[in-house]
Amino acid sequence: MNSTESNSMNGSHLLGLENFSDEDFRRTIWSALRLIGLAVAIGLPLLWWKLGWASAALFGVGALISGSSLFEWLRLMTAVIARMDKAGEGSPPVRPLGSVLFIFFLRLAIAVLLLYGSLRFLHGSVFALIAGLALGILALSFEGIRLLKSWTV
Repeated sequence: MNSTESNSMNGSHLLGLENFSDEDFRRTIWSALRLIGLAVAIGLPLLWWKLGWASAALFGVGALISGSSLFEWLRLMTAVIARMDKAGEGSPPVRPLGSVLFIFFLRLAIAVLLLYGSLRFLHGSVFALIAGLALGILALSFEGIRLLKSWTV
């Protein structure tokens, strides 16, 4: 049995980066968002119990910013990819890029305001905020390792 048959038997159809599709990208981001949600569901009560409500709120704000960043990155990349796919066909893009960019920068401004407000008014552990912000990086790293593992199986 060759590696292609083995990968098709265990449900993995990724053999390398050249086969990484738009749907694989979406699935990876959504898996990372689910991991962030799981980490928040476990970490928020633990932080509240151990460090107090302010640190738990800072962790929640960091996780919210991290998760919304991944979601906005998904929206932006989906719009850009759709625009690139339709460019050769001569038809208008599926989603106007201007509105997606506007929402992207609006979310970025809201994230800055949330960071400022949470640091100014919540007097919890700054490390909890950093942990919440790092959830996106950790979730994407975990999903990247899973993809690498599926490519080498």
